[in-house]
Amino acid sequence: MYSQIAANKRKTILVLGVFLVFVAALDWLFKLFLGGTDGVFYGVLIGSLVYALITYYAGSRMALAVNGAHEIQKSDNPRLWRIVENLAITDGLPMPKVYVMDDPSPNAFATGRDPNHSAVCATTGILEIMDDNELQGVFAHELGHVKNYDIRVSMIAFALTAVISLIADVILRMTWFRSNDRENNNQVVFILAIVAAILAPIIATLIQLAVSRNREYLADATGALTTRYPEGLASALEKIAQANRPLKKQNTATAHLFFANPLKGHSLSNLFSTHPPIEERIRRLREMESHA
Repeated sequence: MYSQIAANKRKTILVLGVFLVFVAALDWLFKLFLGGTDGVFYGVLIGSLVYALITYYAGSRMALAVNGAHEIQKSDNPRLWRIVENLAITDGLPMPKVYVMDDPSPNAFATGRDPNHSAVCATTGILEIMDDNELQGVFAHELGHVKNYDIRVSMIAFALTAVISLIADVILRMTWFRSNDRENNNQVVFILAIVAAILAPIIATLIQLAVSRNREYLADATGALTTRYPEGLASALEKIAQANRPLKKQNTATAHLFFANPLKGHSLSNLFSTHPPIEERIRRLREMESHA
């Protein structure tokens, strides 16, 4: 379990490093395209970071609100409260706020920029079909996200994606104004800038999704380490796969927060999924169990 946690952390650092190199390369190309003018680039950069900061601080409330989650107290659901409370104590975390979504789809999510501003949420569906060991595994995973500051990591990836997308959009828009004088500019730079502007948002999204998938594996390993019972989490994933029931209220903006992919239908390929394949997650958990 410790080796999987270390490996997943290294992979996340590597992917974020590639992300930063990609941003730097696009920055260099953008400056060449503008002929050395920095004003537009820094304006785009500042605007992206301001937007990311606003989302970072307000994102938790927005995620809970758009999914129709309502906060509960211990008396409302003693079973769920007790499981979350015991796990928080085990992890040495402050007790998060606890929410429930009225949805038959078995799922859960955690949100919050740090352990002092965290919340966990369960659907009514997951409370109905999971036994205590499985539910404990699910929320050990969710508190693993809180413990590992995954929301913060996701926001870094989001900010970088926003910067890349805005730079690409500015390049494409500026080609209309520069088309009349492009014979006076380096044609290779012009062509490279256009190609980069088209491909950059796609590549940035793929990198962001890779970060999200790595953090899911990390949360699985962290949750299994917390409970010392990987089978509980593996069994929960099997039940969710068998149910194959997406959320009634679809929201792509918060899909990456959930324990399992909450959207109906699957992406064209695993490259475009915010979550790793459930089968692979189960395999890794069972491998942990065999080496425990």
